[in-house]
This record gives sequence, structure tokens and C-alpha cells, in this order.
Amino acid sequence: MSRRKPLSTIVAESLLQKVRSGELAPGAQLPTEAELGAQYGVSRTVIREAVARLRSAGLVIPQQGRGVFVSEAPRVQGFTIPQEALRTLPETIALLELRLSVEVESAALCAERRSDEEAHAIRLSMEQVDAQHEDPTRINIHYDYDFHLKIAECSRNEFIHGFLAYLRPVIVPRFQLGHIVASEHKENYYARIHSEHEAIVAGIERRDPQGAREAMRRHLHNSLERVRALALASGVGTAGARTVGTADALFAGLAGSSAQGAPERQDDDG
Repeated sequence: MSRRKPLSTIVAESLLQKVRSGELAPGAQLPTEAELGAQYGVSRTVIREAVARLRSAGLVIPQQGRGVFVSEAPRVQGFTIPQEALRTLPETIALLELRLSVEVESAALCAERRSDEEAHAIRLSMEQVDAQHEDPTRINIHYDYDFHLKIAECSRNEFIHGFLAYLRPVIVPRFQLGHIVASEHKENYYARIHSEHEAIVAGIERRDPQGAREAMRRHLHNSLERVRALALASGVGTAGARTVGTADALFAGLAGSSAQGAPERQDDDG
């Protein structure tokens, strides 16, 4: 399955090449987000994601109030997720397992530490995401990732937020939602996801870390099991044309989802 690289990856690779070539020497200050955005013709969000990649690799260092600088002594390349390695369902499953291990505690910390204004912003983010109901063939599986990032931001743990921000350009532009749910079932699917989101937000609003933790665990576990079911039905290969047909059978039973809170795990949902 071949896809054009995300813009943030293209920008990150370009900046990396400038660091390696010496065009951006050790100690040099990177241009501002606005300047880089104009240079590459992309938004500030794309620039932030690209710079976050370089920061994760230890190649640049932010200095509060001053800007971002090329590291004087770049560390040996650490953990990375190569774009070319992420083409098949097994890698998607691995990333969901990784998210589950981090975001469950992110939700709990958010419930403990969020301000009233942040709780309101999280609910607003959920409502904006869940109101869209786009055609599954035109939206990515991880269409709600910004909602998850907002929760991580309000956990007040910069490493959790930074790690999930690093994952965003890697995990979001993957498979379309249409690979796991047919258009005729989309309203039931969106209702199920909204009920899962609502349970997470309710736990955060109640300042209930355990409730938020369990709601996030259920939500990500259900997402993981939906993709695992797709992988099994499709022979654990890349997402090809025939997987859409198998997903139609797998998720035809989503009508039973409840809008009142977190749904119980069912066989059709994993």
C-alpha cells in the first residue's frame, strides 16, 4: 500500500538533511514557525510536528523564550518509527497497542490535573470531532487523534504529550475508516465512538482518574480489537479491496451501541 508521505515527514526530512549537511550547523537557531511555514508552504501545525520529530531524535533543542536550536552534540539516533515500515495492518495493531499503554494513564492524569477551562476545551474538542460524521472512505481511522492529544496536553506531562505528538504524523495518515466500516453502517459506528468518547470526558469532568482510565482503556481496546478483527478476516495482509467486504459483515451489528455511556464489549466490536 503506497501513500504520499505526510507533509510533516517531508519537512522533517528536509530539515534533517540541512542539519547533516551543515547548512544548519550545531548551535544554529532554526527559523521561526512562521518563517518555516512560508518557506515550505505548510501550516504551523505541520512545522510543529516536523520539529517535534527532530526534537525526539535529539537533533534540536527548544530554549524557552528564545527558539529552537540545533543540538551542539546530537545524540545517537534513538527510537524511531520509519515511515516506510508502516504499510500493513500488523504495524497499525502494534501502534494501537503502544497508544493503549500510554493513553490510559494520560486520561487518568488529565482527570486529576485539568482545570475547569481545560475540561471545557476537551468536551468542545470531542463535540467538534464527533459532529463530523464524514464518509468512511474519505476519512482516516484515527480521525479523533486531536481529541486524544488534547487530553494528553491537559495531563500536564510534557513527555506524554510530546510522545503522542511525535506519533501523530506517523499514525494518523494510515488506513481509511472505510477499510473497517461500510458507509451504510457509519452512523452506528460514529454513535459507538461518541459513546466511548463521552465516557472518557465524563470521567475527566468528574475528576475521576479511575473512571477516565477505564473509559480510555475500553475505547482504545475496542479500536484495537476492531483492527485485529479486520486483520484476521483479511489474512493479516495489507488493507486491500476485499477487506471492505469483510468489514461490512464484521461491523453490521453496531446498531446496538448506547449513547448513554461506555458500551460493554461485544463480539462484533471486539
